[in-house]
Amino acid sequence: IYRFQLGGFEVATMMDSSVIRPGLTPSFGGDAHAAEVKELAAANRIDADRYFHPFTPMLVNTGKELVVFDTGNGSLSAEHEQMKGRLPAGQLVNRMAQIGYKPDDVDVVVITHGHPDHIGGLTKGGQPVFPNARYVFGAAEFDFWNKGENVREARKFNRELYMKIVVPLANKATMIKPGDTVAPGITAVDAFGHSPGLLGFMIESEGKRLLNWADTCNHYVIAVQRPDLHLDVDDDKEKAAATRKRILDMVATDKLFVAGYHMPLPGLGWVEKTGNGYRWVQHSYQMNL
Repeated sequence: IYRFQLGGFEVATMMDSSVIRPGLTPSFGGDAHAAEVKELAAANRIDADRYFHPFTPMLVNTGKELVVFDTGNGSLSAEHEQMKGRLPAGQLVNRMAQIGYKPDDVDVVVITHGHPDHIGGLTKGGQPVFPNARYVFGAAEFDFWNKGENVREARKFNRELYMKIVVPLANKATMIKPGDTVAPGITAVDAFGHSPGLLGFMIESEGKRLLNWADTCNHYVIAVQRPDLHLDVDDDKEKAAATRKRILDMVATDKLFVAGYHMPLPGLGWVEKTGNGYRWVQHSYQMNL
């Protein structure tokens, strides 16, 4: 758990869980770019054959509302045979308790997109985990999963989860598009690509800004330094690559503080332009001062 002040907002990033993935290649770039990915890993002193993959929801206390961004893995691995061994059990509720919050305290739950590791903690045993909350879903994302058209084979079970977990909450949800406001100081940003309607969120208070880019980049080296490389779990690979380039350029140019769901703990940093692209600058103590 890492807590800090962003202007008048209190922000916390919390590791819901983590897993060791078997390899950066061929997940990033496919077989065609395996040698390049291995060289990039070696140049950054990381193992190309294994990598650490955290799941990091965010909590923002605006002073008026308690807002949770994404809900982690929840009890997916316990409740669904297809998830056993694929995702670790989520710890979001336990992490929140460590900083004094109960599920009942949450006013707003924002879902950046519909992949399992973001929606898994919405329900447990078929019941809402955050009973008093209103929900915020991306309209394009909701429509994609709800209609079920053009869902690729690898995402068919993902759609089953979405229909079971998310769709029943629609009557308590606000459907938003890029540019819409979740709460004063929190605005949706177009990050479509990794999922059909992925949303990032600009969080601003007293002149301080933070972009929660969710899954725009799924690795702090490969996706940032080579945003053009396709990722196997991206739903629209060309759009995801274009979005990475656009968002990376924006945050580097504007010197924005960034929160990324799969970035190294505590999931916070900056992006710097380099000669040929970008690099991730990990947060250390800057927000402690």
